[in-house]
Amino acid sequence: MTTATLYIGGRWEAAADGGTREIRCPADGSPVGTVSEATAKDTERAIAAAREAFDAGEWSTRPTAERGDLLLRVAAEIRRRKDEFVRAETLDTGKRPYESEIDMDDIAGCFDYFGKLAGQDAGRIVDAGSPDVLSRIVYEPVGVCALITPWNYPLLQAAWKVAPALAAGNTFVLKPAELTPHTSILLMEVLETAGVPAGVANLITGAGATAGAPLSTHPHVDLVSFTGGLVTGRKLGAAAMGSVKKVALELGGKNPNVIFADAVQTDEDLATAVDNALNGAFLHSGQVCSAGARLVVEESVHDRFVDALVQRAERIVLGLPFEKATETGPLISAEHRDKVDAYVRRAKEQGATIRTGGANATGDMGAGSLDDGYFYLPTVIDDVTSTMDCAHDEAFGPTVTVETFTTEDEAVQIANDTEYGLAGAVWSNDAGKADRVASRLRHGTVWINEFGPYLPQAEWGGYGQSGFGRELGPTGLAEYQEAKHIYRNLRPGVTGWFAQR
Repeated sequence: MTTATLYIGGRWEAAADGGTREIRCPADGSPVGTVSEATAKDTERAIAAAREAFDAGEWSTRPTAERGDLLLRVAAEIRRRKDEFVRAETLDTGKRPYESEIDMDDIAGCFDYFGKLAGQDAGRIVDAGSPDVLSRIVYEPVGVCALITPWNYPLLQAAWKVAPALAAGNTFVLKPAELTPHTSILLMEVLETAGVPAGVANLITGAGATAGAPLSTHPHVDLVSFTGGLVTGRKLGAAAMGSVKKVALELGGKNPNVIFADAVQTDEDLATAVDNALNGAFLHSGQVCSAGARLVVEESVHDRFVDALVQRAERIVLGLPFEKATETGPLISAEHRDKVDAYVRRAKEQGATIRTGGANATGDMGAGSLDDGYFYLPTVIDDVTSTMDCAHDEAFGPTVTVETFTTEDEAVQIANDTEYGLAGAVWSNDAGKADRVASRLRHGTVWINEFGPYLPQAEWGGYGQSGFGRELGPTGLAEYQEAKHIYRNLRPGVTGWFAQR
């Protein structure tokens, strides 16, 4: 791919200083492409283009139905170019093409949803208590939006931000993770084809410390939406508050998957719950913000459940993304794999039991040789207590911890014993119990007898240090809007408040 991968003011450009970055597939180290490595000056130019386009008003003043129609065209074009997007996403992340296909379907669905929602946004009339007053609330775009996205679901997370930002009438600068830029580049091509005016959509490829830094501090940015790690999110939020920007943060989670004994009484029920726990923990090698990385199992069924989980985990086939036998792929980088391994070693040092995994995966043990990629064995960490770091820290890798409980109250206490609050699940065949526990969990999404699905029409976001703000659903659109009250007196007259002299 060309190194002119910055999209600024409707033009493809190289970095001002000529800097580039080579992108390599984490599964085997093969080169994927070379992209521009933006400087802070490049980002400032992109912000200026977005500011100019917003102030000109060509996009923000378009009828909402027209903006919605454009988003529907974007969805159709992504579907038409699906194979191209799938290959780019797979090479950047190392995930299987099948997983990338699901992502592309969901991304197109996201643009469809906000495209249809845009035309329904008519504001509301407020009862002012007088027939002589017309009082209404209108929703207007925030302005220039900085959209900063992670490497685990590169285009999905971009779509969750780009679609509502455009639907609301904003302009934006998108800064994808430096390791996984290619589907964001393709998205800019699609937006250009669909007819987005110059300057409305801008793309910066490069490192967060340099290319991303101005996005949280620049006075011409009105909103920052960030999905990523807690430490970076804290710094970004603090920087944005210097100019009192709107901020939306999604910062991950340590998500409990609560298994009650009554949910696994039959062999069929056990197989279902174990299978879902396996998917929740090890999908995309655990590099999922809502991963079910914290099993909370009723003590009476612990041995039976965990033994079955370990057996299934040991049969997961690691491998190269385009090998048919592959069930899950690599971690994103050697550095990240080292972090996951350090997390597992610390758990063992603090007294946990590594039931399976706990090491790098190498050699011809999966679908193809794993030696050139960043693979880690699916790992089950048992005998975990609340005093251990692994019970609370997010590994963001193929690990799952196991804690036990004996009462419903204890299950809730353990599940809520986290600084995060993104997602959680409850497994029980007792509908009353499941509903009681779901209502008491302090998490933004709670699944009952399921783990992982989301809907574009349902809000997504977390409690606590999982961040604030919501993506998707009507609230996801509202994040990119300002509410304005317009009060009209239909029969103006002298107030008489002060004496007329």
